[in-house]
Amino acid sequence: MESYKSEFIDFMVESDVLKFGDFTLKSGRKSPFFMNAGAYVTGSQLKRLGEYYAKAIHDNYGDDFDVFFGPAYKGIPLAVVTAIAYSELYGKEVRYCSDRKEAKDHGDRVVMIEDVTTSGKSMEETVPKVRGAADVEIVGLMVSLNRMEVGQGGKVSALDEIKEKYGFEGKAIVTMAEVTEYLYNREHNGRVVINDEIKAAIDKYYEEYGCK
Repeated sequence: MESYKSEFIDFMVESDVLKFGDFTLKSGRKSPFFMNAGAYVTGSQLKRLGEYYAKAIHDNYGDDFDVFFGPAYKGIPLAVVTAIAYSELYGKEVRYCSDRKEAKDHGDRVVMIEDVTTSGKSMEETVPKVRGAADVEIVGLMVSLNRMEVGQGGKVSALDEIKEKYGFEGKAIVTMAEVTEYLYNREHNGRVVINDEIKAAIDKYYEEYGCK
């Protein structure tokens, strides 16, 4: 696993963004884990978050794009901090836009940025907005965590469904499999985040909702 991935997993736990227990998601699914990107609130947290997104985007998509698109409202700060980090880390100026500040230049190559995609439903609203604003090409989507669950069709993952439906790749800084493997029985600030009980609950969840 790349070092930025393990660092990002530690960062999610430290920031109380990734939690384990018993949660009901917007999709109605009962989940043993929950990610809330709204818990990133401080300047230093947002700075680090932008750096992890920038590294993952560079890792997966290289440098051939012009704009970061962050869907309102959660995606807006993500696009902003990623643009800042990308400039600092790779010396490339990338513009940002959102539903409130649309891409206007024809021919722009766009990377979309979201916090997490559980079912892929958010893309039904976002993709037409991006493509309707100007003649742009969507290079891909970057989310922080791939939950590795079946999408709305119930057969393949939400990110795979997005590729089938819209024709671009969906990637994540880390997958839930990487998170589980890294945190299982690992002590983190004096406690084990994923113990045997939580690991069993995660395994059971993926038996029902995981990608085959």
